[in-house]
Amino acid sequence: MTAKAATLYRMETPKHVCPYGLKSRHLLRSKGYAVDDQILESREAVDAFKARHGVKTTPQTFIGGERIGGYEALEAHLGVARPKSATTYIPVIALFCVAALLALAIGWSAGGPLLHLITVERFIAIAMVLLGVQKLTNIEAFATMFLNYDLLARRWVPYGRIYPFAETGAGMLMLAGALTWLAAPVALFIGTVGAVSVFKAVYIQKRELKCACMGGESRVPLGFVSLTENLIMIAMAIWMPLRMYALM
Repeated sequence: MTAKAATLYRMETPKHVCPYGLKSRHLLRSKGYAVDDQILESREAVDAFKARHGVKTTPQTFIGGERIGGYEALEAHLGVARPKSATTYIPVIALFCVAALLALAIGWSAGGPLLHLITVERFIAIAMVLLGVQKLTNIEAFATMFLNYDLLARRWVPYGRIYPFAETGAGMLMLAGALTWLAAPVALFIGTVGAVSVFKAVYIQKRELKCACMGGESRVPLGFVSLTENLIMIAMAIWMPLRMYALM
């Protein structure tokens, strides 16, 4: 059988290797194509190629003499493209899995029992910190998305910029078991406002939104997971002072 063939023109100079060129080559090979890898080794060669084919970018893929286009066009042609607006739970699942493994790792290193209530406490605290860090990577993007549904942020815009610091700080204090008198009220406040906001937007107004929980570029849908996150934060805020009081 004759192998499927494709010609790929991509930029690879001493100072720059186009990542989308490498991704295009990998995608073609993974789909069973024999790739004629044409490397454009200088800026002049890239500019000449663009002028010759009337294109604005590289890489460019040709299959059967027909120009397919860049990487996204190649994905669409091969039927593997996913709409940019498509929602996904993968980021939040990954975050919670890492939080759970970190909680177990801390328990392992401390020499205590792994399946214990304190492991659950650590898991929630670590998850809060990781979620806060996601927001801190681009505070303005998060705050803007947050305005779509958070009731307090809509009334007082700076709250969207404060929230990531409050969530991260409360999580760190809970993980350390320190300043519970501060961490618990903060977590209770932001968790309650968040839960009410999500419930109103999703279950009363029936709006289809993306959750800002993973930051401003999040594609996680606003809904049950977001509501559960806030309810767990509330539960943790109530539990921590009770546990501290019981140990006194």
